[in-house]
Amino acid sequence: MLRVSPSLCPVSVPDRANTMAVPPSYSDLGKAAKDIFSKGYGFGVVKLDLKTKSQSGVEFNTSGSSNTDTGKASGSLETKYKMKELGLSINQKWNTDNTLGTEVTVEDQLAQGLKVALDTSFVPNTGKKSGKLKTGYKRDYVNLGCDVDFEGPIIHAAAVLGYEGWLAGYQMAFDTAKSKLVQNNFALGYRAGDFQLHTNVNDGTEFGGSIYQKVNEDLETAVTLAWTAGSNNTRFGIAAKYKLDKDASLSAKVNNASLIGVGYTQSLRPGVKVTLSALIDGKNFNAGGHKVGMGFELEA
Repeated sequence: MLRVSPSLCPVSVPDRANTMAVPPSYSDLGKAAKDIFSKGYGFGVVKLDLKTKSQSGVEFNTSGSSNTDTGKASGSLETKYKMKELGLSINQKWNTDNTLGTEVTVEDQLAQGLKVALDTSFVPNTGKKSGKLKTGYKRDYVNLGCDVDFEGPIIHAAAVLGYEGWLAGYQMAFDTAKSKLVQNNFALGYRAGDFQLHTNVNDGTEFGGSIYQKVNEDLETAVTLAWTAGSNNTRFGIAAKYKLDKDASLSAKVNNASLIGVGYTQSLRPGVKVTLSALIDGKNFNAGGHKVGMGFELEA
């Protein structure tokens, strides 16, 4: 009788890479498809983004944009500081609408996987103040979130369960002043290494879905569908992103309204990126009204 040593026999080991440990938050469901449709474009806007970091670890994000149609300019300044040993981060924002915002976050200190944040905003011109308490809890196969908006107050809650690529999520908002459920959303999806499927129902009237596929290392595609109860109009779009080389990529998308978007992103050097985009109205090609945009990203 022929005997084979157990050490020489291949043993089937579950592929942990295909088993989802922590599912995404509800807002990040279908994010891969959303990114294909949104990133790499900036129609009707000239924008500059500058990111720097001091030696002490403070991050500065400065952004300025100008609308080519109205000529209105806007800007924002954001600073981030993290104390990793304490699990504490402080994020402060200011924009040209004269709104000041501060968010203080503590993560993995009270309990492993628990995140607690206090987000406040203040408008000096009007004296208006607002605040929100945010909590999140992430563990294997579950991602929970609960926010309390003090203006109302309104309670926002969401939960996502994931197992072997399958995802199921629920999101709600409850107005305590009116004792009324103002948001009631469901989502179901599947995520693999090169493929993602997402469907959702919002308030029982809005139905949507998206499909994302990474065809190869250079090409990514996405399809979205949306339909509103009581309407015969189904909205859909197709988008793709193609990586020309390690420094350049080309994006394109089209929807059922015959709006065609194209974008080109080029990394000029490490930390310097430029984006050119255009939106073409296919139904009124000769009438004009098309939009172009340009964006610069600087990081040091």
